[in-house]
Amino acid sequence: MNPGKILLVEDNPDDVALTLRALKSHNITNDVVVAQDGAQALDYLFGTEGKSPAEKELPAVVLLDLKLPKVNGMEVLQRIRASEATIRERRSTSPCDGPLPRAWRLL
Repeated sequence: MNPGKILLVEDNPDDVALTLRALKSHNITNDVVVAQDGAQALDYLFGTEGKSPAEKELPAVVLLDLKLPKVNGMEVLQRIRASEATIRERRSTSPCDGPLPRAWRLL
């Protein structure tokens, strides 16, 4: 069973490759959409494809790097959180230093 797409928002190609390998090694067969920066993620989630978020199938999971070019991960997270078509469950695997305390408040 494939319950939906995974949106991977990551600018480092090595981290993208490692994530895809980990998903494959655990037999996770969901389609993975890769956004290389925060602007691409926001376009995919909210925007420029001519459909409103309510008309689009949102990803089942968003794997979001916090340090991204163009629009950083915190801004993407704030936009997701503010959306009426919000994602139901949020998790983080980041260490407890840096921007994480602020990110946790947004979750």
